[in-house]
Parts: sequence; structure tokens; C-alpha cells
Amino acid sequence: MRCGLAPVAEGLTRLGLHKIVDLTAVPRAPLARRFGAELLRRLDQALGTQAEPVAAEADAPHFGVRMTLPEPLGLTTDVMGVLDRLLVRLCDKVASAQMGARAVRLELQRVDRSAAVVDVGLARAMRDPVRISALFLKGVDEVDSGFGIDGLRLTATVTEALAPAQIGNAQARAEDELSDLIFRIGNRLGFEAVQRFLPASSRIPERSFLTVPAAYAASEPFPPKRRPRRPITLFPAEALAQVSGSPPARFSWRRMGFTTLRAHGPERITPEWWFDDPAWRSGVRDYWRIETNEGPRLWLFRTPQSGSRDWYAQGVFL
Repeated sequence: MRCGLAPVAEGLTRLGLHKIVDLTAVPRAPLARRFGAELLRRLDQALGTQAEPVAAEADAPHFGVRMTLPEPLGLTTDVMGVLDRLLVRLCDKVASAQMGARAVRLELQRVDRSAAVVDVGLARAMRDPVRISALFLKGVDEVDSGFGIDGLRLTATVTEALAPAQIGNAQARAEDELSDLIFRIGNRLGFEAVQRFLPASSRIPERSFLTVPAAYAASEPFPPKRRPRRPITLFPAEALAQVSGSPPARFSWRRMGFTTLRAHGPERITPEWWFDDPAWRSGVRDYWRIETNEGPRLWLFRTPQSGSRDWYAQGVFL
């Protein structure tokens, strides 16, 4: 039964009333005095003697527009012209609900009743018809129009809440330009292939950042606190050869010889004991920033706890 109150159900159980049929044999007045009128109302609804109105959930909003053409079209420029008109109507509908489109589908109806579909994904919610139109150009150009296209349907298949944005904001324009780049690359290669780096709470170089799809994660600045300089390129540790001195005054790396001009360090980094990382089982690492006479600025380290005199390169600075 749906009393909605656990104490009422427990009280009925203590009285030996375990089923709805058990309540029908009990006088109603004592039940109402002890458990309240809500119990009798729910009992009558369960037996069908009292109506129980049920309010259906509102339908999800549908954002779609269509246009039927009096004459079939076959040229990409003509189809794009109709698409631009539909995009203005679609974006107006989306904007009126304070939403933005994340995915848009274009259905092209041919004269022979077959259809072609062009899907476009967006890295972030938007309702700018000009920018969305540019993403459809390649897909529309590849569609075989057959004997002609006489109908178009445009639907925002995925939407998100999108508050009104300030016009003329320089930061917003920069974000729009980056989003446009992600749109174009993502629609060609897949949005999972376009990734960005986010900061992670670890001092271990290999774990100090995360790679995530750029379309599904917002950018995050690195913490404002002072941090040791890090190389622009990071790679798995590579052993140096023909090392002389500590820090190295001369060494060979990737079959090239180098001479140290300046050395900055050491920066000692300890392994994170709660991770069992085979690469860090040798203990602490002492990192040095090395400027060479030959040009490259390298990030070198050695592991003093291991007793080894080997040196390794793990990054390159600008």
C-alpha cells in the first residue's frame, strides 16, 4: 500500500494487518482515529472507490523546423540558401527557450521519396545560425541530390541550457573562435580525438595533467600558486650516454653530443607512496634544467637513492 508514512506501516504491522484485504475487515472509525484520514483515502484509492488523479509529465520540448519546396533543388548553393533560412528560425526557437544546440540534424528529402541525413555536432551549446551553417557545408556538398531535393527538415537533436551572452565581449569572441576550430576538426575526426589538457593534483610529471575530450570539458587554468617551471614537451625517460660530470657537463642524447652552458637545480621530486608505479620504484628524482651550447634546453634527472650514476632526459623547454 502507498501510505507514504513508515510509522503508519509499522503500526499496522504490529496490529497484524499486513495486507490491504486485512484493512477491509477493520472498522474505519478506529483506523482514522489512530492513523489519520490519509490511510483511509489511500485505501479507497487502492480499492478504486476514490479517484486518484495522475498528472502526466510534460513532453520534452521539440526544436525543429521544415520547409517544402515548390521546385526541386540540385545545387549545393541553393540547398545552403534554404538551410540558412531554416537555421534562423531554429535558432530563434531555441533562444526563446533559453537553450542552445549541441547537435543538429538536417534531413534532405529527395523527389523519389528517399532521404539523406547530415549530422553536425557542436563542442558547446550555441544558437548562432551563421557559425552552424558553415559546419554543414561539407556534408551538404557530399550529398547525392538524385533527381532533386524538394524538402528540408532541421532539428536540434541535443540541447542544453544557455543563458544570454553579452555582445562584443572579447573573451567570448576568443572562445567562439576556439569552439569553431573544435567543431570543424571534431566533425571530421570525431570529437573524442580532439583533446585538451587539464591540471591534476600531482607533483609527478607524468600525472600532473589530464587529457580529456575538448568538446565535453571546459578549460581550466593551472593553480595561481608559484610552480616550478615545466617543459613544453614531456616524454618517457630516455637514458643519456657518455655523461661526464654532475650535473652533466657533456653528454650524448639521441645520437647527438651536447655541452652544458647553464644548469639550474636540483628540484627533488619524491614518488607518491600510495601509487605503485614501476617507473618510480627507484626512489626520489633530482631534476635539472640544462641549457646547452647547441640550443636545446632539456629537463634531465638522476635517481640518487638507487646508487646509479645514470642520467635521463624527460622533457624539452621552449
